[in-house]
Amino acid sequence: MGKKLRKRDVDEELLNSLYHVEQEWKQLQQIVKQSIEPTQSGHHVEKLAKAKYMFLIREARIRKVSAVRV
Repeated sequence: MGKKLRKRDVDEELLNSLYHVEQEWKQLQQIVKQSIEPTQSGHHVEKLAKAKYMFLIREARIRKVSAVRV
């Protein structure tokens, strides 16, 4: 029998993932913005990171998770 997950633990993991993906997306956004001639694959990677971030935001809203970063 598997370990039962607590809502608080899953929510905490969701927030950690959300912060990590947000940082990744913003870094990629800066790299593409500062590039003289951004490649097509650079745009695709940035859009993928944004899609991951938006998915996690929606999941956090559905789960009614909120946190204020200090």
